[in-house]
Parts: sequence; structure tokens; C-alpha cells
Amino acid sequence: MSTEKVRSTRLKFKGEKNKKKRKREHDDECRVGNVKRKEEEQDPETWVFPEDQSEIRGPTFIYHPSDPSPISINYNATANRIILNPLGKEKVEETGEASTSLLERIPTDVSQVWVVTRVAGSPTINLRTGTGEGKFLSCDTHGLVSADREARGPQEEWTPVLFPDGMVAFMNIYEKYLGVDEVAGGSLQLRGDSEEVGFRERFWVKVQYKYKKEANEEEKKKKNVTTVEADLEEANLNRTYQAWGAGRVVVSNEDKKGLKRAQKEGRLAEAMLDRRAKLKSDRFC
Repeated sequence: MSTEKVRSTRLKFKGEKNKKKRKREHDDECRVGNVKRKEEEQDPETWVFPEDQSEIRGPTFIYHPSDPSPISINYNATANRIILNPLGKEKVEETGEASTSLLERIPTDVSQVWVVTRVAGSPTINLRTGTGEGKFLSCDTHGLVSADREARGPQEEWTPVLFPDGMVAFMNIYEKYLGVDEVAGGSLQLRGDSEEVGFRERFWVKVQYKYKKEANEEEKKKKNVTTVEADLEEANLNRTYQAWGAGRVVVSNEDKKGLKRAQKEGRLAEAMLDRRAKLKSDRFC
């Protein structure tokens, strides 16, 4: 009877454990499903932070956490020049407090948007104005930044550097960094001659969700292609060096003929040795 009780208790314990495990697996599946649905339901036009430099593409909003007010990099199509424009604090009528935090800022005017393009496989990007005729952000050897060229060349190339906190620095072809500089009169302008990355050289960058998703899908495709190529290469090596079929080695017809010839010659040599041995034996007898 005691044996039956022990057996019954163990079976009951196993049943309870399996039930909990199934519930936990179901909960995990629900969480994953909710995250995927949330991502799928997200508006493609939503402005988000990039998590990798490859995700910086398409319409892009670049702003700097200056004090007392953050500033955005704008392009004035009428004046044909870059302007660092303070981002106004949106007030809530009842409380008088700012309704939008620094990280929640999004562009409110087309002059604040730059279009990022890149050559496939290249780490560098081009920043083109989103308004006017489309001019590229450029930096010369003296660190002067402008946006008055319709064609892109080396001086229009920028390498985005993403930091762990999510902020981005932009390095030009001369390995100098884009930064905010204060000039006479207290006004601000962009310079491209900073040797190191400090507060002035770090920007917040936002892209539209659909372009971030596009970059992730492209990266997955690249990884899949790399995996397939690696598998094919391994399969070719296996076909070349491994034995096929019950430990037998598959060889060409020429190799087979050579093998038979060697075997025949070997048998003839053995026969001659046996004959000589027998003749010597007969002489001594």
C-alpha cells in the first residue's frame, strides 16, 4: 500500500509540473505575439531612434540638446543656407508645462528634415535637404559646413557613429566631427573640424519606423545569404574530401584504371617473388 501511495504522489507531482510548464510556455508565446503585433501595428511614419548606423536612412530628423533650448538643423531654401533653429517649448494651456520632452521631439516642418541616402555596402551616408532643389550637406578641408551643392562627392560623405546612449556623431572625409559652435554675438553655427567627440558633437537622430524596419529586413537577408553560402561551401568540401557509401571512396574512371593496373602489377611481383623463393628452396633440397 505504501508503494502505491508513493507512486501516486510522484505521478501527481509530475502532472502538476507539466501543467505549470505548459502555462509558462503559453504565456511566453502570448508575450512574443503581443510584441510582434505591436510592431506590426506601429505607424510606418512614426519617428523612432535608430539602434544601428545602418538604420539611419530615409527622412531624418537631427537635433542637438543645447541649453536652454534644443536646436534642430534646418535648411532655409530661400536663403540657401543652414540654420540652427531653437525648438520651441510647446506649452499646455492649463498647467503651463512643456508637453514634449527632449526625447519625444519630432519634426514639425519640412525644413527640419534631411533625406539620408547611402551607397549599398558603404558605411558612409549623404545628407540631402528635404526642401528646395535638394542640396547635400558638405564640409571642406577648413571645417566650413554648407548645403549648396547639387552633386555629391567626397566632401559630402559622412560616417555616422552611434554611441551606447543612442546619440550620434557624424565624421567627415577628413576624420573630423560635425559640431555646434558658438560664434561672435552668441549665435550658433555648424562646424566640421572637431578632433574629438564631446557634448557639442553629439546629436539626437530620428528616422521613420518603416525605414528602420527596412534596414533590419535587409540585414536578415544578408545573414541568410551568408549562412546559405557557408552551408554550400561546407557541402562542397564534404563532397570533395569525405568518403561516400559504406566507407568506400568514389573515384573517377581514370583513377579506377590506375588502381587496377597497380593491383595487377602487385600480383605479378608477388608471383615472381614466390617463384624465386621456390627455386632457391629446390636448390638446397
